[in-house]
Parts: sequence; C-alpha cells; structure tokens
Amino acid sequence: MSSQDTQKEKSSSTPYNSREFWDGRAEEFSEYAATTGYSDQFIALMKVTPDLSVLDLGCGGGTICVPLAPKVQSITAVDFSPKMLEIVQHRCNSKGITNVKTCNCAWEEDWEKAGIGVHDVAIASRSLMGENFKVLVEKLDRKARKAVYISSLVGDGPFDKALFESTGRKLNLGNDYIFYYNSLYEMGIRANVAFCREDHVNSWSSFEEAFNDQLWMFQGMTRDEEESVREYLKKKLSRSQDGRLTLPYSRTCYWAVMWWNKEE
Repeated sequence: MSSQDTQKEKSSSTPYNSREFWDGRAEEFSEYAATTGYSDQFIALMKVTPDLSVLDLGCGGGTICVPLAPKVQSITAVDFSPKMLEIVQHRCNSKGITNVKTCNCAWEEDWEKAGIGVHDVAIASRSLMGENFKVLVEKLDRKARKAVYISSLVGDGPFDKALFESTGRKLNLGNDYIFYYNSLYEMGIRANVAFCREDHVNSWSSFEEAFNDQLWMFQGMTRDEEESVREYLKKKLSRSQDGRLTLPYSRTCYWAVMWWNKEE
C-alpha cells in the first residue's frame, strides 16, 4: 500500500476522534442530531426515574442530556470539545434547564482530577470506541451505581459508503457494535442490546444543498475529490414529484444500544 493510499484510508476514520473535528462540526452536528429521533429512542430504553443522577460521557452538543434532563435529578455532561459544551450550555439556558453541569474532559484524562464522581447511571452515547475499549468500559462502569448504557454504530452508520468511495478513499470506520458486544461478553458483562433507527435527510431543494450536506464525511477534501462527489451526485440525484432532488436509495442507519444493570 502506498503512502498516499495509507493517508486516504486513515483520513476516513482517525480525524473523527479529534477535538478539531468536533469543535468544527459542533453546531451543525448538534442541530441535526436533535432532529433524527435517536435521542427519544435511546432514552426510552432507559429506566428513568426523577431521583437519578446521570453521567453523560462524550455528551456532544447534548443529544441525550438535554432531552433527558427534565426526567432526572441531575446530569454531569462531559466532552473533550469545548465548543460542544458551549452548545450544551446554550441549549440548557434556552430551555430553562438548570440541572446539567458541564465538564471539559477526555476519556483518557484523569476523571478524579476533573471532579467526575460516581453517579447512579453512566451513559456513553456514540462516544465509546477504540482499541482500549475494555479499559474505558471498566473506567465508565466504576462511575455507575445502578446501570451503564453505551451505543455504537451498526455497519457504516450514517456514512454513505458508495458516495464516500467514489472519491477513491476507502471507508474504514473500524469496529462496529458486534465487536464491542463480544468484548463486553469477554469481560463477563451480559449486556442487553436494542437498535435505534435514524432516517437521514434524502431530499434537497438544490444541487448545492445536496452537495454541502455530504461534506461532513470528508476531512481535507481535495479538488479532485470534490469533483468526484459532484459527479456522483449528478449521476444519482433525480427529481421527485414535488420537485426536490433525491438519491435512489435509503439514507437509513442503525445504532446499537447496549446496557447492563449493576444491581444484577
């Protein structure tokens, strides 16, 4: 494999774990994530009571913690992206939510030093991945008295693989939920699992709107890659009866939610 091929393969996965990526995408991601129905499905799987304290690790822009806050006693929302935490605070302020405390900290950092204590429930929604998964699960598990909830992508998740690979890049997102579920099993954790469905936008008013809606998938896009995406969309997009542009396939993805009760 050439150095250029290696860079292309790495560019499809590694940057999505960086502060720079999430700071840059914070506002767009937070607004969109609040509209897909994922948070409602995730929360519906939880045994929520008004007296619960919740730890939300990798909270993003508040996809779970903002709609969950009115249903529980308190939430500590933790993320390594300061921009994401600003959005959490803004969303809470706009809704009159006062029981969410934010904390700027990463998975690998010292949680004790950051003041992250034990909570009734610990959640890691779409944020707990990587080769050191077992170590981080143990770390998260120690912060929960009653239950732990985590979620991971299924297959390609929200990525449009055909469009992505039309640029010549290889979509390499790493392990999906089955790897993590098996890892939990190896750790002696008999986790429950359920799937949340997300139906993503597949209708646009203009070509430029459709094109711009794909750019989040690419880091460091070159002019040649931009042209490849444009050519792909020109070939695939068609007009629906209402005059909007659509792709000829579903934009549905699934997320696996895995959870276990500490009391059991």
